[in-house]
Amino acid sequence: MSDPVLVVDDLRVAFPNRDGGWVEVVRGVSFTLGKERLGIVGESGSGKSQTGRAILGLTAPEGRVTAKRLAFNGIDLLNCPPKQRRELRGGRIAMVLQDPKFSLNPVMTIGDQIVEALRAHTKLSKADAKKQALAALDQVQIDNPERVYKLYPHEVSGGMGQRAMIAMMLIANPDLLIADEPTSALDVTVQLQVLAILDALVLQRGMGLIFVSHDLRLVSTFCDRILVMYAGRVVEELSAGGLAHAKHPYTLGLLNCLPQLGANRHPLPTLDRQPEWAL
Repeated sequence: MSDPVLVVDDLRVAFPNRDGGWVEVVRGVSFTLGKERLGIVGESGSGKSQTGRAILGLTAPEGRVTAKRLAFNGIDLLNCPPKQRRELRGGRIAMVLQDPKFSLNPVMTIGDQIVEALRAHTKLSKADAKKQALAALDQVQIDNPERVYKLYPHEVSGGMGQRAMIAMMLIANPDLLIADEPTSALDVTVQLQVLAILDALVLQRGMGLIFVSHDLRLVSTFCDRILVMYAGRVVEELSAGGLAHAKHPYTLGLLNCLPQLGANRHPLPTLDRQPEWAL
């Protein structure tokens, strides 16, 4: 693996409960990331998204984030000044959220949102920022960028909205991109197009990518390494081509629940969770 872009050591995220105590939703997650594609996979509620939000500094205000080390290119993310953290967020570290319907501002045009993201991290004039925004829309394979630039989010399809989100997050040339289920709201054909765009951009720019998903099969074909999360912690780490060698019963259970062409799997098996998996 290349030199680490990100080092995560014993990351923990907790939220207060009604009894005055704390509930940990991310429990001791550790990994390093180079200029590669790392998949984080697991069911809803396993802590995938909270891990990504903690790295970016987007944990809800009532939450508590701790780690032995959380460093991006040598910068201590937990102890750096708030101003530096804001400059990193959206500039050198970016995050694509899973549904553009809820992530894009409904009262701003697509172009204005991309320009705003760029000018927050550069001193470009609005005219120069618009040129770069149009180029970014073209780079994510949007036909007629001039037209889409003037549209509002409700006027574009889910796939086009997601491409606009990717353009917005990549326009400041980040070193790390966190993609939180960026294809879950898209049909299969558009999924493949979005993944191809992400793959090409990561290779061209030499970025690190954290790809959060619930789809083991998708992650295994797109990423270099896979972390499997359950109940807030990493239960297994595999190479993308090593799913067949998975050993943890949770990973094996997820694989067993997948449909298979040519096999009679009706009804599909369900996951038989064991209490010891959460320990």
